[in-house]
Amino acid sequence: MQDVDLDALAQRVNEHQRKGLAMRKLTLEYPELTVEQAYRIQALAVERELAAGDRLIGWKMGLTSRAKQVSVGVDEPIYGRLLGAMELKTPILSVTGLVHPRVEPELALVLKGRLEGDSITPRDVWRATECVVPALEVIDSRYENFSFTLVDVVADNASSSRFYLGEQGFSPYHTQWDEVGVVVRKNGTVVQTGAGAAVLGHPVRSVVMLAQMLAREGLALEPGMVILTGGITEAVSVAPGDRLQVAFDGLATLELRVE
Repeated sequence: MQDVDLDALAQRVNEHQRKGLAMRKLTLEYPELTVEQAYRIQALAVERELAAGDRLIGWKMGLTSRAKQVSVGVDEPIYGRLLGAMELKTPILSVTGLVHPRVEPELALVLKGRLEGDSITPRDVWRATECVVPALEVIDSRYENFSFTLVDVVADNASSSRFYLGEQGFSPYHTQWDEVGVVVRKNGTVVQTGAGAAVLGHPVRSVVMLAQMLAREGLALEPGMVILTGGITEAVSVAPGDRLQVAFDGLATLELRVE
């Protein structure tokens, strides 16, 4: 296998993320890149943002549906890092600096306790959870034509871009989270429907698996962090002028205006 300068690739990815410019897949140039190397590229790229003054505020999970895993030939989800600059304070999305913006509804957990290790259980997750919040994630692959391999998307921070949390949090024991239905309307037309069970059968399993995956790297989920558990429906492409209305049954309706 050819020598690979992972820091140089991280710099390349980071520059395209910052500038909102499409790039060629890393695997076209380095077809033997591994998933482990891709996670290292992800970490190095994020370290550049942290050095510039941003802060790590949480994590996201991707490929949390079995169908998506099968389509890319993996048997577990992927994760990405959430930075403070990614959080939308108001439900308005500017596409400036984005390449292929798409929005998906999710359930987010806000933690009050630490989760560490490879033996985490759902009970541990609920005990460490302050609240569950309806959320919208904006994913944005920086690769040309929204085309990438598993290695590429991991290196690109699992397409992390922006996210918005609803204003109301709910007790982790408020409802059966796998049964929460979601309806996504784009400009008044229903474009996607789903339920919490689309996320690994139950969103709590996403957090359990995230803790286990991070444990391999000696990392943990810290109090105060936001965890985006995974898309409940397919992601919806958006462009300036679009308006999304996302109804979480029994919880809240989130709206997003795209400019």
